[in-house]
Amino acid sequence: MANAPLALVIGSGFGGIASAIRLRAKGYRVKLVDRCQRLGGRAQVFHRGGFQHDAGPTVITAPFLFDELFSLFGERRQDYVDFIPLEPWYRFHFSNGGIFDYGGTVEDTESQIRKINPADVAGYRALLEESRKRFEIGFTQLADQPFHSITNMMRQIPNLARLRADKSVYDLVSHHIQHDDLRQALSMQPLLVGGNPFQTSSIYNLIHYLERKWGVFFAKGGTGALVDALEQLMLKAGIEIETNCTVDHLTIKDRVATGAVLESGKSLHADIVVSNVDPNFLFRHMVPEEEQRTSLKIKRRVTELSMGLFVLFFGSNRKFPDVAHHTIWLGPRYKALLEDIFKNKTLAEDFSLYIHRPTATDPTFAPEGMDSFYVLAPVPNLTANIDWSLEAPRLKSRILSALDRTLLPGITESAVEAFWMTPEDFSKDYLSEAGAGFSSSPTLQQSAWFRFHNQAEGIQNLFITGAGTHPGAGLPGVLCSAKVIEKLIPSFQNLQQFDNAA
Repeated sequence: MANAPLALVIGSGFGGIASAIRLRAKGYRVKLVDRCQRLGGRAQVFHRGGFQHDAGPTVITAPFLFDELFSLFGERRQDYVDFIPLEPWYRFHFSNGGIFDYGGTVEDTESQIRKINPADVAGYRALLEESRKRFEIGFTQLADQPFHSITNMMRQIPNLARLRADKSVYDLVSHHIQHDDLRQALSMQPLLVGGNPFQTSSIYNLIHYLERKWGVFFAKGGTGALVDALEQLMLKAGIEIETNCTVDHLTIKDRVATGAVLESGKSLHADIVVSNVDPNFLFRHMVPEEEQRTSLKIKRRVTELSMGLFVLFFGSNRKFPDVAHHTIWLGPRYKALLEDIFKNKTLAEDFSLYIHRPTATDPTFAPEGMDSFYVLAPVPNLTANIDWSLEAPRLKSRILSALDRTLLPGITESAVEAFWMTPEDFSKDYLSEAGAGFSSSPTLQQSAWFRFHNQAEGIQNLFITGAGTHPGAGLPGVLCSAKVIEKLIPSFQNLQQFDNAA
């Protein structure tokens, strides 16, 4: 394989890892570089005082996308890492004290809906059918298809019109669901990929059916264990990996990518370059402006970024056995709070939270008799005027106090080893433009052809993977972006046997 062309993959988020594996299976020599100490991009792992914390994605859906990566080399994902099905998928806690367990069978969900508002059971069935229609188009047909050609986009206009893509996710849910608590619970999925449910196209309601089709899982040992399993596969396949390695800029001449230059000054030459860097950062800071088409310059200037994230990590010196693995804690405001985050760019006194308690499924995340927690609050990105050195400790105290009054009584006294990440950390650690949690927002005007293209506009041999390109954020999205790249880049030579891959 010494004469095979070299693919340089910059960034080891799941999009970068999946791209490296798929290109290796197509016969390329592959070098993967990342600026962090360990692979995974935002899926880092923290260890504090005997507690383990996944720093990035914690929800696994569409597990077949991971299985495919191992099967490319005749391997089984199950032999590397276990996926544990969760039930419920999410437990919603409403500000009025109500609880809604979401997940299991359709009948399980209908039973939960019936407890809140029996009239919404029929509406849920209709909503699920609407979600299925969007899934069949948006995911099954289009998620792994290239959209660098406007012709491809034009072909989908009839589908988008028929499915009322101009309507928001919240509009679609509200058309079928009457009760306000259920409207909130069944419209929150866009927040999982960085979108405002009141602005995100109803096409993204496909997430609801995607969860329903395959379920929601947790990787035993955490998302970090999944990254470790993929690293084993890459090393076995002969992929060269280098961490603690930050790329300063790409080398591009006459709009042809030829490699990259590291912060150390070292040059890396390659036949093709795959970037798993946030494309907003990539085209603002790592690609010379004179090498960019006018259309690309406009896109990078007008792109609307997703919200930021405040992530609080802590352990507890006691267990909270009644708290589900995934909990959505909703504050008293919904639309107004989202407007403060996305539009007004203000840090409100109230908040809504995603709470991850992995010890509900895997007790190894904490010492015996204790729990590990990860609490995520959507906040404005760095385009807001927020001094996080002052606001972060205040927000931490407000969150713990609110949880103490509701979900976690006594947590203010029992919380230990607390630390946090703010949008400033996302910017510094992951080169996320303006500290956005999910790159570009998933609006209709920033989807498919309107998003940063998987094949860089006007630059040969440069390809883009990850949350900021098609099809978007979330683990299924970034894994599908690698499948798009696989279709765009021709095979060099089919590998015959896994043992010969190295």
